[in-house]
Amino acid sequence: MTFYTGLKGHYIVCGYGRVGSSICEALGSSKPIGIVVIERDPAGVAKLHERNIHHVEGDATDEENLVRANIEQARGLIAALKTDSDNVYVALSARQLNPDLFIIARAGEDRSVNKLIAAGADKVVCPYRMGANRIAQTILRPTVTDFLELTLMDTTRNIQMEEMPVHSASKLINVALQDSGIRKELDLIIVAVKKAPGDMRFNPSSQTKLEGGDTVIAIGEKENLRRLETLLNPKHQIL
Repeated sequence: MTFYTGLKGHYIVCGYGRVGSSICEALGSSKPIGIVVIERDPAGVAKLHERNIHHVEGDATDEENLVRANIEQARGLIAALKTDSDNVYVALSARQLNPDLFIIARAGEDRSVNKLIAAGADKVVCPYRMGANRIAQTILRPTVTDFLELTLMDTTRNIQMEEMPVHSASKLINVALQDSGIRKELDLIIVAVKKAPGDMRFNPSSQTKLEGGDTVIAIGEKENLRRLETLLNPKHQIL
């Protein structure tokens, strides 16, 4: 029986069906991060073995398997099981085992959204509704859609969009953006700053000052984004 006690700051994906496997592929292509999949179907487990992905063989609704995936030290969990009732149970168990965990849950039906949030999910995603919205946006705003796909989805390009937290130890705390060197020295564009209370400030003014707990959304070259991450969060670096 495998226990992933050595992992820290990783993501747990519950279910390796169509949605779960696509999520793992997307996470793995965006940046090398730790992933542990919980899967009970023998066919899915065989694929995980074949692809050399960390996994726990078993039912994600069993708390013991969440513990085996080292949920206490995980950064996030994605509940991507086939039924909404199972995802509700996973979200509830995960929240009890790790109160600080960021939980995303899949919902097959709109009526399940509130139940999943009540169970502890931070975000709920309806794949079918999301797919429909994306098709509509592609028709209505094709250039905007292309831009977002290039900056968010195409990892082969040097230009990316990234979000990064501002640590209290950052040297850029209480420094106005115009004096931070982010634009002049790193050639990065700050799209938005999310303040700690949750207020999102789009296209922040040059006089905006960063504070600990803020989240910065920036666009630019990958290497410069890594440099900014080091400045904003010395404790953690984008891989």
